[in-house]
Amino acid sequence: MKKIIGFTLMFFLIVIKIDAQENPNPITTAAPFLLIAPDARAGGMGDVGVATSPDAYSQHWNASKFAFMDSQFMVGIVYTPWLRELTNDVFLGGFSFANKIDDRSAYAASLKYFSLGKIDLTDINGLELGTENLNEFSLDGSYALKLSETYSMGVTLRYIRSDLGIKSSDTPLEVVNTFAVDVSGYYESEEQSYSNFNGVWRGGFNVSNIGPKVSYSNDGQENYIPTNLKLGGGFDFILDRSNNVSINLEFNKLLVPTPSVSQSENGGPPYEQEDVNFFNGIFKSFNDAPGGFSEELKEFTWGLGAEYMYDNAFALRAGFFNESDLKGARKYFTVGTGFKFKSSKLDISYLFNASEIKNPLENTLRFSLSFDFGNSY
Repeated sequence: MKKIIGFTLMFFLIVIKIDAQENPNPITTAAPFLLIAPDARAGGMGDVGVATSPDAYSQHWNASKFAFMDSQFMVGIVYTPWLRELTNDVFLGGFSFANKIDDRSAYAASLKYFSLGKIDLTDINGLELGTENLNEFSLDGSYALKLSETYSMGVTLRYIRSDLGIKSSDTPLEVVNTFAVDVSGYYESEEQSYSNFNGVWRGGFNVSNIGPKVSYSNDGQENYIPTNLKLGGGFDFILDRSNNVSINLEFNKLLVPTPSVSQSENGGPPYEQEDVNFFNGIFKSFNDAPGGFSEELKEFTWGLGAEYMYDNAFALRAGFFNESDLKGARKYFTVGTGFKFKSSKLDISYLFNASEIKNPLENTLRFSLSFDFGNSY
């Protein structure tokens, strides 16, 4: 039963349905694991990654960055414990691979696996009924192409499977199988000379998880998947051949309809979303908040991150992430470091919660291991 309670708590933390706040109106979706930052490099910079320099984990943040990768091949392995203070078998793991075909194009593939751990089932008398291992995963492939010397675009096709149904009970939850698409763009300027340093400007966007609504039951009720807009920019201060500092700012917004709190005020279901198809929902998400334009602005989260790199071999990182109290109240500081030896890189990050709401990653170390090899571009 403790595992079931832990799972329930984790689910509500993931979808950020926080009833303790004053008049909260969070947006909930199916398969929210798709938005979890998988790697420790971005995890050390406030979960910022749409406009940072390309790395092995760009598939999650902005696949169009792969067209600017310096190596022919990149491989990444990630592991993130989840709710470590409650259990030890809930985690996010992943693998990614990228290949630069030529100077202008690249393709990549990645797997993201979210294990909800082993759940021990008992009846009302405490009699053991068995165990279940619930999980979700996504498998995707992408292609990126330079449209000019400074700009690229990418497209990603993603298969999503979400298995949250307890098969040995009468639960109505069914396995979800669906597909989604990402469309992204990335800008990287030529190195420019300033009075005391050189610099590179970066910018990027990614509209991810564009796909149909899904249903966990056969009662006709459907849920949106987490279609999301990332928009960000950054600047690299190249102080000399050995020292580089990058500053990055990123905004995120879920592109699904905002729940109408008036439904619960009138005695109807709380947090009810308007029933429109996913494509119309993307556009309605910009002007449907019950609180008007002010609430629409609160639906944007933002993150600020910095990275210091010495001799392309040692990195220090820090960042901050902020979300409105009305929409989930996630607020946290992050720190991280990275080490490179020949073709291998190890990244580590740590999260400090700055909100009254518990964070599933607080007091948790995150690790990423990547390799780059082959010809240089």
